[in-house]
Amino acid sequence: MNPTRHKLMLVVVTFLFFFNFALFAANQEKGIQGPFVIHETHHDVSPPFRDMIPLPSASLAKRVIPVRPVPLPAGAANPANASHDPNIQNFVGALAIPATTQNFEGTDYPGVDCNCAPPDTNGAVGANNYVQLVNTAVNIFSKTGVKAAGFPKALKSIWSGFSGPCASTDDGDPVVVYDQQSSRWILSQFSVSGTPYRECIAVSTSSDPTGTYNRYEFTFGSNFPDYPKLGVWPDAYYITYNLFTNTFIGSEVCAMNRSAMIAGTAASQVCFTTSSSFGSLLPANLDGATAPPTGSAEYVVNFGSNALRLWRFHVNFTTPSSSTFTGPTTIAVNPFAAACSGGSCIPQPNTSNKLDSLADRLMHRLVYRNFGSTSHESLLVNHSVFVSKSKGKEVDGVRWYELRNTPPSATATPVVFQQGTYAPNDGISRWMGSIAMDKLGDIGLGFSASSSSNVFPGIRYTGRLTGDPAGQMSQGEAVIINGTGSQTGSLHRWGDYSSISLDPVDGCTFWYTTEYITSNGSFNWKTRIGSFKVNSGCN
Repeated sequence: MNPTRHKLMLVVVTFLFFFNFALFAANQEKGIQGPFVIHETHHDVSPPFRDMIPLPSASLAKRVIPVRPVPLPAGAANPANASHDPNIQNFVGALAIPATTQNFEGTDYPGVDCNCAPPDTNGAVGANNYVQLVNTAVNIFSKTGVKAAGFPKALKSIWSGFSGPCASTDDGDPVVVYDQQSSRWILSQFSVSGTPYRECIAVSTSSDPTGTYNRYEFTFGSNFPDYPKLGVWPDAYYITYNLFTNTFIGSEVCAMNRSAMIAGTAASQVCFTTSSSFGSLLPANLDGATAPPTGSAEYVVNFGSNALRLWRFHVNFTTPSSSTFTGPTTIAVNPFAAACSGGSCIPQPNTSNKLDSLADRLMHRLVYRNFGSTSHESLLVNHSVFVSKSKGKEVDGVRWYELRNTPPSATATPVVFQQGTYAPNDGISRWMGSIAMDKLGDIGLGFSASSSSNVFPGIRYTGRLTGDPAGQMSQGEAVIINGTGSQTGSLHRWGDYSSISLDPVDGCTFWYTTEYITSNGSFNWKTRIGSFKVNSGCN
């Protein structure tokens, strides 16, 4: 070998060794462990979902699915923070937001295979269908609200004939997202009735959600993988978990091999874990037809004390050890306090029973949209915050953020472009939100609403146009459906998450789903699906 070339190679190898060692040391200091690989236990291709015989229910016993809280960052429960929030919107926008274009009933209690609460309602819209998941059922609709024949079915039915507990247990925490770039549906739920704990993933082989699916199982040993959340990115499907033994031990963030799962071949997850200081991380989910800049790593976000915390995940499936998970970068935001200090305090009429805020975490989804190389890229997310308290009655609202890179960048850290706290001064708590952005940059926000006097838990939405004053939902507020009863007894659990998504066909229509109540009682939740435009001129 040429001596000069040999010396050059030695310098390069030495540099890479110390660079990787420095990165490893930095990650260790921040409590990051990894990367490590979780290989699938097995995979196969399902028969058409429409032809699968629904599997029988495992149990008729009512059960409350317990919440596993994550620690609030220091200061995030201080109600005094609300008085320092310069951007509280204490009014409903004067303009009339467009009415719903579709508004129909989803899956109601008892779902199919789970006499349980909460329903963990979420859904996604695709080319021709809307798919809704609850604990532990899947329902498939046309865009006019017509249910597909044979649905709803127990979610475990999609794993019928699949070896292992994915086919026999319906344990919940379901999530569905639509991969617009490949016209595929991704359905997931965990199987945690025994160890090793498992995550069950099904990726459709086409845009037809009633067709065949590539099915996968991944195992997590004795660490309980709670609250999984999915995100679509060009290089992978990303999924985050809260890990528990007896207590919370940190978050796990994994990249699943998207190209393999679309092709139906063997797949793996490349994962990192954080320390117990960081809980409920959300992966970014790509909306729209424009991909992120080439080489852009996945965004992952949670909140800190008066801050958002951001990580970047770059996966390398060929050489997993070269994968990186860097951060967190702290992005300062307006002061806030978590609603109910993260617990249960949402009031209802005619009862002292309070509903769970789940305000110890950001709400599903973290949305990403790219407006082109000469414009900007945006990230949107929301969570529930304390607004005021009088005579022992707390009122809460929705804090939301838009982060931007201008122009889009594969390496730059996004900054706060606008933020607001949506909390009209009418005594109504608004919480459990989900937020998204249409192709013009208009924003839609769906949420639950309830008060101690005359507003039963129901479903509402608001929005803003791109030219509206920064930090304001100026387009009024509308009702998808009013509640007509309160959740009583000792059942505090509500939601865990809701879901708003953008129609990939027009890029203009928001689809939102969550739960509501029609009569006083426990274990009588219902769900609703509504679609609307924020901008009637968007086509």
